[in-house]
Amino acid sequence: MNENQIMNTYLDSQIDCINKIKDSQENLKKIFEALLKARNQRRKIFVMGNGGSASTATHFVADLLKTSLTKNTNKFKAFSLSDNIPVILAWANDTSYDKIFTGQLESVLDKNDIVIGISGSGNSQNVLNGIKFANKMKATTISLTGQKGGKISKISKINFTIPSNDMLTIETMHLMICHLITTMLRNTGKPVFKY
Repeated sequence: MNENQIMNTYLDSQIDCINKIKDSQENLKKIFEALLKARNQRRKIFVMGNGGSASTATHFVADLLKTSLTKNTNKFKAFSLSDNIPVILAWANDTSYDKIFTGQLESVLDKNDIVIGISGSGNSQNVLNGIKFANKMKATTISLTGQKGGKISKISKINFTIPSNDMLTIETMHLMICHLITTMLRNTGKPVFKY
């Protein structure tokens, strides 16, 4: 394929995926409602992922902490478990990479907090372990996955699986979902910041 064909094929695949998402919005509403409840009840929100999903976790936390702010409401208490490189390396080195998120959650997670796991395959072992631990602690578990949803989608209390097998498309749509939810949160009141 030439450059124009590649661009058109890629963009058409994104449009097709978005159209499929538009047909399955119920769990997106549940994620929005869970986050709104957490804000109102001053619960903590932890987000985790690897690679591109780690950057989405960080981006979403940034949006929760600033972009989603509305006047005369509580602020979010949100944290990315993918950001503290020294603590991640310490857990990976001293135990295993599969425990980098669980190790952090053991110190900070309380009942009724929220843990969000982002995994394109739905099978990232460290994210799966984090969700399992959060369920054990009676936290609300949410996952964003792709492909067939993987193991993570089956044990999360709320899951949204991107209807695609292409990892780049899945990661693009995960960030879009985070921006959609941020937009919904901004519309619950008068936004503090105009963009």
